Amino acid sequence: MRADLTIIAEWIKPGSSILDLGCGDGTLLKHLREHQQVRGIGLEIDEHNIEVCLGNNLNIIQSDLNNGLQGYFSDNSFDYVIMSQTLQATVRPDRLIDEMLRVGKEGIVTFPNMAHWKGRIQLALGGYMPVTKSLPNRWYDTPNIHLCTVQDFEIFCRERGIKILERTFVDYTHSRSSLMMKLFPNLFSEIALYRFCRSN
Repeated sequence: MRADLTIIAEWIKPGSSILDLGCGDGTLLKHLREHQQVRGIGLEIDEHNIEVCLGNNLNIIQSDLNNGLQGYFSDNSFDYVIMSQTLQATVRPDRLIDEMLRVGKEGIVTFPNMAHWKGRIQLALGGYMPVTKSLPNRWYDTPNIHLCTVQDFEIFCRERGIKILERTFVDYTHSRSSLMMKLFPNLFSEIALYRFCRSN
């Protein structure tokens, strides 16, 4: 299992219910079901990934996240709604986060930090869009359409009345955190992970 998914799994209480948006091949869902007795549903668009999920007896719905969650789930249907490395590839991430907090008590997202120092150097000195290990695609073939920074996300949460419960910053392997990442996450973290809920 990817290291970022391991971090997410540590935030999930045993026996809870989850919705995994853009669940891929269902690795996280399968792990949580087997090790933490979690009840889960995944949303995925890729047909191959859906076949893998079905082969592992996972509950899966074929859906495009850009169409929202309105037609599928009522308010407070889940304890957690998770979206790992998908937020930046959605058309309206703001609306999707609102939907996450409508159908779930808590949300969890992970995303690449556009303000990492390597990306800043490439843009400032090279004059081109950054290509890094956490952002490996060129500007013309990237699935990412709404890149943000740690600072952008935290400002967004403050403006929307979203309370950050936990946050972790790691490198592109999702395995190493450092003092510099903790002190200056916007500059030194490559990947950001957040757990959050409504403030009220």
